[in-house]
Amino acid sequence: MHFGIAPWALDESGSTAALEPLVAQAELADRLGFHSLWMPESHFQARGSNPAPLLLLAAMAARTGRIRLATTSYLLTIRHPLLVAEEVAVLDRLSGGRVILGVGRGFRAALFEAFDVPRASKRDRFEAALETMVQAWNGRSIRPHSAGEEPDPDPLRLSPEPVQQPHPPIWVAAFGPKALAQAGRLGLPYLASPIEPMSRLIENYARHREAAPDALPYEALPVPIMRTIFITRSDASAARVREGLRGQARAMASDRGFLRGVDFEEIDDWALVGSPAQVADGVEAYREKIGVTHMVARAQVPGATPEEVEASIHHLAELGERV
Repeated sequence: MHFGIAPWALDESGSTAALEPLVAQAELADRLGFHSLWMPESHFQARGSNPAPLLLLAAMAARTGRIRLATTSYLLTIRHPLLVAEEVAVLDRLSGGRVILGVGRGFRAALFEAFDVPRASKRDRFEAALETMVQAWNGRSIRPHSAGEEPDPDPLRLSPEPVQQPHPPIWVAAFGPKALAQAGRLGLPYLASPIEPMSRLIENYARHREAAPDALPYEALPVPIMRTIFITRSDASAARVREGLRGQARAMASDRGFLRGVDFEEIDDWALVGSPAQVADGVEAYREKIGVTHMVARAQVPGATPEEVEASIHHLAELGERV
C-alpha cells in the first residue's frame, strides 16, 4: 500500500497561486515519507482554482528529492496533445523521473465553452490526445502523414524525452459508465474519486475490468483511489469534521450527476475519519474488498483547525510506515 496526499492548506482566498505554502507542504510530505503528492486542476472558480498544476509541480520538484509528483485529473480535452507531451517530459526530466500523470476529460459545460471545445467531442478528443502523446513519447514522428505515403524525409520527434520509459505512468480519473469503460478499454488504471461509496467503487472496478482487453495483465495494474482522511484521537474533532464533510459533499454533488443516489449521511461509506486504529481498519477494508494499492488522501477537511489537520497528516504518515 502506497500513501499519497493532496495539498491540505490554501491561502485565505482559497487560491493555489500562493506558491510558497504549497511548496512547503510538498517538502513536509517528502520528509514524512509519503509516496506521492497530487495536484488537482480547476478553472474559473471563485475559490481554489488551479489552472496550471504542472507549473506548481515543477516548483515542488526543485525542493523535493523523493516524493512522486502527480496530477489528479490533467484535462487533455482543452490542450494540444503535443504540448502536453512536451511539458510532461520536461517535468519528468526536472524531477528525475518522478511524474505520475493523472488525466481526465472535464465535465462542466462552461469549461468547454470557455476553451471553444465541443463538449460532445470530449471522449474522442481525450482518446486521440492520449494516442498522440504516447506515440510522441515513443519516438514516433509527430508530423502526420497518410497511409501509403513515402516516409517522412525529415521527421519531427519529441525532444527531450521523459526519463521514465516508455513514458510516465498514466492514470485515468473516470466518472460514469462510459468513462470507466473507456479507461478499461485503453488498459489504463482508473483513479477513483474521493466521494463515491464502497459499493459504487466495487461496481466501478467490475465495469473497468470487464472493458479491459483480454490480453491485458489486469492484476498488474495499480488500483488507486482518493479518500478523505482525517485521523484524530478526539471524538469532538471527529464529530466536527464529519458534520462538515456532510455539508461539503452535498454541495459537491449538486453539479455532479454521477453522484446521484449517494447517501452522504453515511460518512464511513466514502471517508475515513476517526482514531488511528479506526482509520487503519478502514484502509484494510479497501485493500480486502477492491485490492487498493495506492491510497491518495484528501486531507483538507472542513471543521478541523490547521493544527488538527497537520497532526492528522503525521498520523497518516505513521500509518503508511506500518501497512
